[in-house]
Amino acid sequence: MNAAEDVLTVTEPEPELIVVPPVRRPMWRPGLGFLHPRMWLPLVLMLAVLATLWTWGAHSMPYLLPPLGDIGATLREDADYYLNNAWVTLKEALMGLGLGLVAAFVLAVITSEFPLARRAIMPVAVILNVTPLVAIAPALVVAFGFGAAPKLIVTGLICFFPILINTSMGLRAVPQPVLQVYQTVNASRLETLWYIRIPMAMPYLFAALRIVFPLSVVGAVVAELSAAGSSAGLGTAISLASSMNRLAAVYASIAILALLGSVLLLLVTALERRVLHWHESRQGNGG
Repeated sequence: MNAAEDVLTVTEPEPELIVVPPVRRPMWRPGLGFLHPRMWLPLVLMLAVLATLWTWGAHSMPYLLPPLGDIGATLREDADYYLNNAWVTLKEALMGLGLGLVAAFVLAVITSEFPLARRAIMPVAVILNVTPLVAIAPALVVAFGFGAAPKLIVTGLICFFPILINTSMGLRAVPQPVLQVYQTVNASRLETLWYIRIPMAMPYLFAALRIVFPLSVVGAVVAELSAAGSSAGLGTAISLASSMNRLAAVYASIAILALLGSVLLLLVTALERRVLHWHESRQGNGG
């Protein structure tokens, strides 16, 4: 008998194919459902605590905090007045934000592509960021008149610096091996920018937008308060109400501003979830 025939050949059994059913996402997604208890329960608790503290403060310090009923009555009686002024402020905020966003994004691309431009532009941007914009608002009024231009410029400058810094960091955050791969296939600078640098910068950009979207409302109010000749907007409403010692009207305008900022923050968060669904920060986070 051949020795090779004496060797027992052991064959491993073929592994059984295990079919894993696809993961079905629930129709109710807690990450996006604003009516889910995870979303509204903390808000209700916060509002309840705030209302309790406000009621106590209104009784002990009526010269500082008006009763919530007075604020609600002011909003009901002058609803059209506050809606019109809120619309003016919202338009100024969004237009100023758009102005600052476009300017900051273009400059971020330029500074990321050209180191010499970065060394020339960044010091000027830092100086603009630390300059009190309330101080230069009168100069803007002299230069551009009493229209909407000074308010848009002030709002855009307030939103400009966070977008510039974050986007510039994101455009330069591409790992060097990835850039080397694109260089080996002779990708142009424009292709590298479009397919690698801008997608890499999107999380950084949205991190800045979550700051500047609510901040744009603050910028519009600051512009209305500091720019002479302003005749509409919630900032003007606050100025007029405070000059007439109408404390409830002042807090009514502040409440609408807080609501506008919160809505803008929710909108940019929802947009971020939609655009950055591929990013690792959204994996396993209901996004």
